[in-house]
Amino acid sequence: MRMKDQFGIVTAAGSGMGRAGAIRLAKEGAGVAVVDRSEADATAVVKEIEAMGGSAIALVGDLRDDKFAREIVEKTVERFGSLDFLWNHVGHPGPAMFEGVVMADYELAMDLNVRSVLVSTETAIPHLRKRGGGAVLFTSSVAGMQGSAFSPIYSAAKFAVVGLVRALAKRYARENIRVNAVCPGTVDTPMLRTFLARPDSGVKADVEDLVKQRGAANPIGRPAQPEEIANAALFLLSKEASFVTGAALPVDGGASA
Repeated sequence: MRMKDQFGIVTAAGSGMGRAGAIRLAKEGAGVAVVDRSEADATAVVKEIEAMGGSAIALVGDLRDDKFAREIVEKTVERFGSLDFLWNHVGHPGPAMFEGVVMADYELAMDLNVRSVLVSTETAIPHLRKRGGGAVLFTSSVAGMQGSAFSPIYSAAKFAVVGLVRALAKRYARENIRVNAVCPGTVDTPMLRTFLARPDSGVKADVEDLVKQRGAANPIGRPAQPEEIANAALFLLSKEASFVTGAALPVDGGASA
């Protein structure tokens, strides 16, 4: 079991990639704090983990609240006794428009994609240090590696995430704290549908048709499944990636190639 006796956090873990990641980490022996704004979704994931013999807790709240973003770390340490990893998976698609952008929509996207993960990570670092090291993983995107005309605000936020990852990787490498990003492309999740159906996108096609079209446009010819992103996250969080830090790993079916 690759994560035996490891304890950590997965944010936005109630559905999609976060859910798949929390379950995958638990299957490998990790104790997992399942963080989500939906109590029903977080509790369902915890029950699924416990049903297979794993250990998990649900932490429910809004990560835009700095207090809650810090509490997820403290409550995880309180429950498990230590912290070995943090997967900052939370994110928000933000507005599609640029001209006429509503600044409140911009602020929401930046708060969830950048501010909240900064606060949680800053709180986690001393606990990882006390453990003798650990791993922090951020979910960026292929839109954080190349510009997205479809979603410029989201792209700006995810580029910021990659920049933060690379800076923190250098800052904490000598303390054995590894910092990486996973950069998904098109993934078959509820979030993808929210992303494609944004009212200011100007896209009128059926959302399910758009999912198929986006997947078919990948060189590999389909969208990813959440479990495929979870597998990459597992590697980056595990000790198998002991010499990997500062990486932004595309898991995109060749889209960024």
